[in-house]
Amino acid sequence: MSDNHPQPALSGRRLRLAGGIFAAVAVTIAVVGIYMRIDHANDLEKAVESQHVTVKVVSPQFGPSTQELILPGNVRADLDAPIYARVSGYLKTWETDIGARVKKGQLLGEIETPELDQQIMRARADVASAQSNWEIADVTAKRWQNLVASDSVSRQESDEKTADAKSKRDILNAAKANLDSLLASQSFQRIVAPFDGVVTERNTDIGKLINPGSNNGQALFRVVDNRRLRIYTEVPQSFAYLIKQKMPVKIYFPELPGQPFTASVLSTANAIRESSRTTTVELLMDNKNGKVFSGSYAEVHFDLPSSAQIYRLPVSALLFRKDGLEVATVGPDNRVVLKSITLARDLGRVVEVSSGIESSDRVIDSPNDSIVQGDIVRIQGADAQAGDHKKEAAP
Repeated sequence: MSDNHPQPALSGRRLRLAGGIFAAVAVTIAVVGIYMRIDHANDLEKAVESQHVTVKVVSPQFGPSTQELILPGNVRADLDAPIYARVSGYLKTWETDIGARVKKGQLLGEIETPELDQQIMRARADVASAQSNWEIADVTAKRWQNLVASDSVSRQESDEKTADAKSKRDILNAAKANLDSLLASQSFQRIVAPFDGVVTERNTDIGKLINPGSNNGQALFRVVDNRRLRIYTEVPQSFAYLIKQKMPVKIYFPELPGQPFTASVLSTANAIRESSRTTTVELLMDNKNGKVFSGSYAEVHFDLPSSAQIYRLPVSALLFRKDGLEVATVGPDNRVVLKSITLARDLGRVVEVSSGIESSDRVIDSPNDSIVQGDIVRIQGADAQAGDHKKEAAP
């Protein structure tokens, strides 16, 4: 037969074609497998990241160079005298009522003292009797001394008469002293103002029984001099060392809004009261116009220097744990680091922290109560920022 067919060449081409197809399929499978593994790894990474809590962080802020300390205060008059009776009796008259301005020594009221008057009459009689007894004893003693000179009587008898005269003189002096005491008490029938001021209380009326002393009830009158006022406030221990004498202070009164008054520190107790851990501070304020009444409530504003180590944080960043106050911070590896802090002041929405944190700390705001040391967290907005950086770096 003369027919020649190129069968072997055709078979070779088929083999090469099949091999190429096989190789292409293999490469395709490999590429698909690689992409699947990459996608799986990405999905796994996203799944792990999705389990991390997203948190918002804040940075500790330095407080202002000065800090305002606001405290309640009690206002008292510079001079304040409750006036009690020194003698017993009945109120005869009262000359001034509440609100009256009085001068030193001005009559406020008068007490009728019938018992004291009788005692004075009796004392006057005792003085007169003692005076007579002493005079006769003195004359007798002198006569007996003359008789001794003429040896008419013994010296012993003369000495007895002289001693009797001295005894009568002592009785006279005692009677006079008793009368003087009663007369001094009688002077207290007149109740007078101890200084220039205002009558703020009258707790008696005509005919009322009066007992002496301050342990038997209310004062009859009260007189105050409120041209200057003393304001007392209790400063916490943490601020006590900042209070200095003559320091200016602003005073506000609720009944006089928008009208600050200026006072100055007069003195401090220089001691901390154990029951409250505060020290008493006394302020002095001018009140010549009489706008402010004694007994008022005051709001005392101290302008004090701030500590350089005071930081401010939102109160929502605090963690209240059994070991005390803590904050959760984010470390460089995005792990939670718990830090114990010392609170200086609570300002409402913001607190001042005196120790435990630094200005570079990333403090978690509103942390979950279950957050613990070492937890991995994601910072809110960090992923978006990272994506933006990748886009900028892409060609």
